[in-house]
Amino acid sequence: MAGEIRTHGAPVVQAARGSLTSGFERPIRSSARCAAPAPRGAVKMVVQAEQSTYSFQLLGQVSAQRDGEPVELGPRQQQAVLSMLLLYGGRPVTMQELVDGVWDGQPPPRARGAIRNYVSRLRTAFEPGRPARTASRTLLSVPGGYALQVPSRSIDSLLFEQEAADRTGDPRTVYNRLLRALARWRGNALAGVPGPYAQRQRDRLAELQLTTREALYGYALELGLHAESVPELSLLADEFPLRERLQGLLMLALYRSGRQAEALIRYANTRRTLLAELGTEPEPELSALHQRIHSADPGLSLLAKPVRERHTARPERPVPPTSHTVFPQQLPAGIPDFTGRSATVEAIRTVLTGRSSSGHSVIVSHLTGIGGVGKTALALHVAHSLRADFPDGQLHVDLGAGSTPADPAGVLTDFLIALGSPSAQIPLNVGQRAALFRTLLADRQVLLVLDNARDAEQIRPLLPGTAGCAVLLTSRARNLVVPGAHRVDLDVPPEGDAMSLLAAIIGPQRVAAEPDAARSLVAACGCLPLAVRIVGSRLAARPGHSLASLSERLRDERSLLDELHVGDLAIASGFRLGYEQLKAEPAWAFRLLSLLDAPDLPLPVAAALLGMDECTTERLCETLVDAGMLESYGTGRYRFHDLLRVYARRQAEQTDTEDERELSLLRVLDLLLASVVRAAQTAVSDELPVGWLYPVDQPGMSFAGIEEARTWFRAEHALLAATVEQLLQSGRGALRKALDLLTVVAVSGVFEDKAHYQEVSRIAGLAAERAHADEGAEYQARALHIRAWLSFLVGRYQEAEADLHSALDCAIRADSGLRRHMSGKLLALVLWTTGRDEEAQQAVRTAEEFAGDPEDPRSPASLAQFVAHLHAALGLAQPNLTVITSVMRLVDVTGETLTTTDGLQRLGAVLYRPTPQVRLSEQGG
Repeated sequence: MAGEIRTHGAPVVQAARGSLTSGFERPIRSSARCAAPAPRGAVKMVVQAEQSTYSFQLLGQVSAQRDGEPVELGPRQQQAVLSMLLLYGGRPVTMQELVDGVWDGQPPPRARGAIRNYVSRLRTAFEPGRPARTASRTLLSVPGGYALQVPSRSIDSLLFEQEAADRTGDPRTVYNRLLRALARWRGNALAGVPGPYAQRQRDRLAELQLTTREALYGYALELGLHAESVPELSLLADEFPLRERLQGLLMLALYRSGRQAEALIRYANTRRTLLAELGTEPEPELSALHQRIHSADPGLSLLAKPVRERHTARPERPVPPTSHTVFPQQLPAGIPDFTGRSATVEAIRTVLTGRSSSGHSVIVSHLTGIGGVGKTALALHVAHSLRADFPDGQLHVDLGAGSTPADPAGVLTDFLIALGSPSAQIPLNVGQRAALFRTLLADRQVLLVLDNARDAEQIRPLLPGTAGCAVLLTSRARNLVVPGAHRVDLDVPPEGDAMSLLAAIIGPQRVAAEPDAARSLVAACGCLPLAVRIVGSRLAARPGHSLASLSERLRDERSLLDELHVGDLAIASGFRLGYEQLKAEPAWAFRLLSLLDAPDLPLPVAAALLGMDECTTERLCETLVDAGMLESYGTGRYRFHDLLRVYARRQAEQTDTEDERELSLLRVLDLLLASVVRAAQTAVSDELPVGWLYPVDQPGMSFAGIEEARTWFRAEHALLAATVEQLLQSGRGALRKALDLLTVVAVSGVFEDKAHYQEVSRIAGLAAERAHADEGAEYQARALHIRAWLSFLVGRYQEAEADLHSALDCAIRADSGLRRHMSGKLLALVLWTTGRDEEAQQAVRTAEEFAGDPEDPRSPASLAQFVAHLHAALGLAQPNLTVITSVMRLVDVTGETLTTTDGLQRLGAVLYRPTPQVRLSEQGG
């Protein structure tokens, strides 16, 4: 049968692969090198992992117990990592946050590796029985970092904070709760734990401990425990002489204990200290208390008035100005055609109405996502549905989130007026306004919708202080953190939901009449709800226009963003808000990262685009993720929404020069070429003949073995294809590098999947077309040769032969003996495979004629091996010695002779081996 050549061992394709690949190029040398966030009431826990019970103590020396037994927590830096993970309360902590938190901007060279080791040891400590290679149930790996999933009640510091903040109930209940909270302390918080994050938390917790002690003694005085409080208050007041509230509490306790003179002396000493240290007089409240003690005001007696209504107990809570009861309803109109997201809607409703919450804190639901994903529409839809659950009103504000975000002071003014406060009585100080706002909302059930928040500092003064209220917050900033908030990362909806939204706007009949055009429109919008709404509104205003006509207009990426506007709705405007919020360096990264036509961006590729190291690149990418301008969907992998990519490219075209943009893309091609070469070198034991590689500056990625190299290719083949296809539109330098990459992929044998060969073959054809358009006959010959080899591997011999004849024609036009030699030799293999021996012999003679090109001095030797392999595969007793002898003479000239005794022995072993037995037609497919 034609095309059946049998061998005993390796098939002809594999036996001849070494000599054929030298017909591609001369060997590459291995020049690429690897570069590559128990107290007396000790907490006993709640967290169940493998039926073990845990507790964690941070209010003193850091420690942990499992089933009552101590857990070894390792060195101080490891304890610092654990402390950060615990204090983040289950929220993800990025690798960069951990590094910065432990080492304060001066990490050791292998800081990230150290963090990974610490996390691994902590996992072993917490789950010693976890089977190998199974995911941890407690210390999770999340995109960009880690998250420790333990309940807050298992951590003494978080329990302390919850109890210290809870002032509900009668004075005795609150007093006992605060006493219990303070009993959890066993010394300085996070004692001995290094790093700036631990120090900040130490300072914060120490301040909270002090204010809690102040509050405790305020309630103690209210309960008549003035005499018992004097000793502790005296120690505290001496330790913190500048805290006027402590001095006031001690003065009142002394006075109620019959020690009026000592109370007056305490005031005099405090006044002297303030003048000496700060140059200021005491606050009016403390001076007023002094006057009342001096005059023995009967109102200071315990029976006259509860202490908690006076300054000494709660000076931060202002008396509300005279106001009338108002039930504000500030929500903008809802979205009548809102569709989809039913599960998300119900989850947010459940959270805001408190059915899934315990405790007494304000409930906050936080929606995040890129611009245009539908955060505002979802928030308003949910808020309108909850009107009956918040009978005291609904407040709404658009905080802007752009270059001029709303000022919290101004927002508070609007809220206070909406709640009935006379404008003339609103305080000037933003802190006092916030306190008044919390006062007015106390014991009321009000829903606040804070839309488009920029950062935590902007929203902090706007949060209520009591549990009856709830907050629905939207923001594109993913790093905006509200403690205890229910977070919803809103993703782009599926095509079905986007189609339903389009049908709701323009009518289901029009969608049903043109289903393909409707899907095309939704795809052009990237399923982004705002874009779909714009398209739908334009079509709704033009009932006579077809969907196909608008779909055609949206095909042009250059005008896509301009088309996506209607009235005051424009997709570009939404993106501009996020872009203008970026600082200069992240904005630059946003533009350059969008240049590559690839489905996603692995971190090494992103680093090549920016021309920066991976650590800096990761920091910039995570900044963009936090800003909602880039998506992270796996460790070290990023991607753009399609429309955001279009917007970013437009900004790049307007801001960055053409040379800067092209250089960025060429760096990626260099990285991928070097990485493919290293992958091939991993798979091929001998020298890999790929020669004349275009010099690249990138060392490429390294691989531990052939399976790792193949895994990398399977993961990144789409990236390779997209990059090469895109760069084929650049100059000849890019074309040459692209051909280098295609050559290595084609001949190395590391990439075995036939589907991948078809993809490479298609791109080789595009390279041939590009070379033809540029009148690059030699490059065209090379591209056609690559495609012919791939066709041969999958048994498409006619296609291979046609491409090789075209390649030889191009080689003649380019006057390239090298290309005539290589394509002639491959043509001989194709002809012999299809049973055309005489034509094959002629092709060999043509290849022999052009062997020995100065750029490929090994070609005579490779041709001799090739002829020997073929004659042996054909089972011939005696090869065509005319061909072999003449080739051997040429080999002698190069100094790599096969006519030595050793050479003849090696040649003879090939020429006179047993008859082949494996069909060639089965090779490669």
